[in-house]
Amino acid sequence: MSARSFGSGREGPIRRQEKIAEYVLEHGSASAKNLAELFDVSLMTVHRDLDELERQGVLRKLRGKVTAQPSSLFDSNVRYRLRSAKEEKEALARFALTQIEPGQSVMLDESTTSLAVASLLSSKTPLTVITNFLMTLNRLGGIRGIELILLGGEYIPSLEAFSGVVCEAAISAVRADVLFMSTSAVSGCAALHQEEKIMRNKRAMMDSSKRRILLVDHTKFGKVALHKLAPLSEFDLVVVDSGIGRGYLEELQECSVDVKVAPLR
Repeated sequence: MSARSFGSGREGPIRRQEKIAEYVLEHGSASAKNLAELFDVSLMTVHRDLDELERQGVLRKLRGKVTAQPSSLFDSNVRYRLRSAKEEKEALARFALTQIEPGQSVMLDESTTSLAVASLLSSKTPLTVITNFLMTLNRLGGIRGIELILLGGEYIPSLEAFSGVVCEAAISAVRADVLFMSTSAVSGCAALHQEEKIMRNKRAMMDSSKRRILLVDHTKFGKVALHKLAPLSEFDLVVVDSGIGRGYLEELQECSVDVKVAPLR
């Protein structure tokens, strides 16, 4: 693919860094030399861009190359999460739709996986949708048959979501028929998350929902995160996509939880 496909060295550094991040997230890794050629800039400029992306927690620099390295900053930036595992999230969302009946109240967390669910909800109206995610509000606003309840609180721009104690209080004041949520990682029969503040909101959502469904794509396995959100046994259903490795699937089946596999198209 030619450098012209990615833009020229005359672009501003912020836009160029976004494109570099997109490229590395899509391909997994790249060499600094290759990136310099693709984006028509000097090797020194690329290294400055990579230093900044590493500082943001988006990428990790290694000897001679750079890799997509999820971190707490990566997981807390909705701009980058929207671009990852799109096909897997869509598969999880299609399965999630089979777990919803018209007339129910549905709670959706701030995950981009739940946003994929929101995109399909117009076929299940009437519904009440409860969320702290501004993108979900924007996605569903104006759709006939969907009543929206936005959980307010402290606004976090990188997440485009509300959080904190005010949000927790708002969550405790409602009750949902079903909750769909995702998380940063799954390991040792537990759901893990990078950020304590977001984790506390997720816990509150679990406490305020009759049925709890965890949607987690296969890229979340084999990773670690700082905080333990909940044992998988606290979820009524764990849904994974068919890209999951056999070993991880067997491990899930030993965790005393109901596991369903959503097929990829």
